[in-house]
Amino acid sequence: MKRSEVNRLIIAAEALIARHGFAIPSWCRWSPSDWAAHPDVSAFCRAHQMGWDVTDFGAGRFKERGLVLLCLRNGIQGRPDERPYAEKLLIVGEGQETPMHFHRVKMEDIIVRGGGNLIVEVQNTDSEGYLADDLVTVECDGAKHVVRARAEIRLRPGESITMSRGLAHRFYGEPGSGTVLVGEVSQVNDDITDNYFPEPVGRFAEIIEDEPPYRVLWNELSH
Repeated sequence: MKRSEVNRLIIAAEALIARHGFAIPSWCRWSPSDWAAHPDVSAFCRAHQMGWDVTDFGAGRFKERGLVLLCLRNGIQGRPDERPYAEKLLIVGEGQETPMHFHRVKMEDIIVRGGGNLIVEVQNTDSEGYLADDLVTVECDGAKHVVRARAEIRLRPGESITMSRGLAHRFYGEPGSGTVLVGEVSQVNDDITDNYFPEPVGRFAEIIEDEPPYRVLWNELSH
């Protein structure tokens, strides 16, 4: 991805978040020089994987397969002295896919905070992480549903789905409904060690520097 594209996507994400009245921490709006002036906060956010993240999952087709994320709060997996939870915002375009994946450690709720509808597909995995074709029991806002593997579940604004450990999921914005502002509340998030994709993907985008960064991504922060 080009840095100019990353910049444009974050500017649009900030506008969408503000339009829905969701206030974010001040450091989310810091420039690179602001981060350099606060090395302690930079090191904290890097260690906790907190901040902006833009990925095309290695496909090079962000509009069809990609995601803008903003991790607001997070602990560190395996550390009993750390906070045990995480909170994220995700910006999902119409027809824009986040590919099938699952987590072994993290349990999460995916919540539509505003905008369009989110289409979610779920699929069980076996003990070795292979996708299964049996029926799936899933919980949406306290109600349990039994659906076939990869059935489409529509989440409207205010609705949520719970992803248990090992439950593979894929989602995208419903075409014609608008860009989706998604929230995620979960146990500690680790995008390096606890993301499992049945098909090979590139989780972090390779960025071509064609202009200065508007915002620094969390994996670019200083330790």
